[in-house]
Amino acid sequence: MMPKGEKAVRTIAVVLAAVLIAGAPTLRAQTPTPSAATGTGQQAGDPVLPVDYVIGPEDVLSIVFWRDEDMTADVIVRPDGRITLPLLNDIQAAGLTPEELRQQITEAASKLFENPNVTVRVREINSRKVYITGMVANPAHYPLLGPTTVLQLIATAGGLLEYAKTKDIRIVRTENGRQVAYRFNYNDVRQGRNLSQNILLKPGDTVIVP
Repeated sequence: MMPKGEKAVRTIAVVLAAVLIAGAPTLRAQTPTPSAATGTGQQAGDPVLPVDYVIGPEDVLSIVFWRDEDMTADVIVRPDGRITLPLLNDIQAAGLTPEELRQQITEAASKLFENPNVTVRVREINSRKVYITGMVANPAHYPLLGPTTVLQLIATAGGLLEYAKTKDIRIVRTENGRQVAYRFNYNDVRQGRNLSQNILLKPGDTVIVP
């Protein structure tokens, strides 16, 4: 006759095994498929998309058709803002979010085959740029991949040169079709004064260091 303690242990083991077996299909069913509902396909190593990101010229996109691999392509957004995909006419991409572009591609592809499953993945962001010129170590344009202040851009450009006019730095921005200029006093910001002038830069901004 089996001791009560051993019998209880075996009973618990059987129950646990039954629960695991019953739960396994449920766990598999909850695993997301590559075609997530959002249609965006950002993966490890891809840029983190800014909250206000919209596609622009020179951005590199990967358009994936999960059931129609011949349609899948990596594309660069042309200067006119369009992309070309196999079997589809040119599609406007610039000015759209990845999800909005996915919807447009899905609508166009639906005329060729049933229920296309499309994902838009942003591989490179080359359209969001800021510019810095004048008395800095490395005047150039730099990608704007996340929140960046004037002070951070100056640091990215290698810092100010010896004879830079630190009190007369300007940020030139286009707003509502016209150019506006913001003043930036490097010395004040470095000393923790008037920090409101250390504004977040927007795509297309130019920082001028006289």
